[in-house]
Amino acid sequence: MTQTLRDLLDAAARGVFPPDDGGTTVVPQHAHRHAGVIAFTAHAVVFTDEDERWVRGALAAVDCDPLAAALHPRFLVDFMARTGRVHDTVDALLVGAPLPDRPPLALREIADSGHPRVAAARGHRDQVRAWAADGGVVALGRGVAGRLEVSVEVAEGARHRGLGRDLVAAALRLADEPVWAQVSPGNARSLRAFLAAGYRPVGAEALLSATARSADCSGSRS
Repeated sequence: MTQTLRDLLDAAARGVFPPDDGGTTVVPQHAHRHAGVIAFTAHAVVFTDEDERWVRGALAAVDCDPLAAALHPRFLVDFMARTGRVHDTVDALLVGAPLPDRPPLALREIADSGHPRVAAARGHRDQVRAWAADGGVVALGRGVAGRLEVSVEVAEGARHRGLGRDLVAAALRLADEPVWAQVSPGNARSLRAFLAAGYRPVGAEALLSATARSADCSGSRS
């Protein structure tokens, strides 16, 4: 049975990954909004509606270690040119398991689409819900392949107090399924907050979008 992108992500959330054989799996996009690459350990997944023969030919043309080809700048540039899409950065991809207890801080749900965090989340996710705490906001929405993704924002005056960690930990208690996060590796503060809250790194991800979008404040998209 052919696996879909959502099948591969659901398996990764359970700790079951593609074989570390140096290969590349090509699967169709789940929706028009997102194409891209997810690199697991020694195995890449390219999700696109382009011809698979083009994908494999473009990967073979990259002069580098085959394990790195799918996230190599040359392939990503060719991928963007082929699809007419744009790309921001390569993110660390993390996932956290839902937790049954109450969030570690008081939250109130907000519906104000004018809030910058909520507006940014709705720009590239569906079914977005957001909650505010004193000094921060956490949002959950359906992103790549319908997975549940988190994004957070901490106000300047509320930083360095552990609020970011508490917000991303709260997301695990607001959900009843795995919660995914995309974090720029260079945003060490955000990455530390997710790891401290129990999220696990599972790979790296490069998303190609149909239109340009601004990066989220706690990482590339988280």
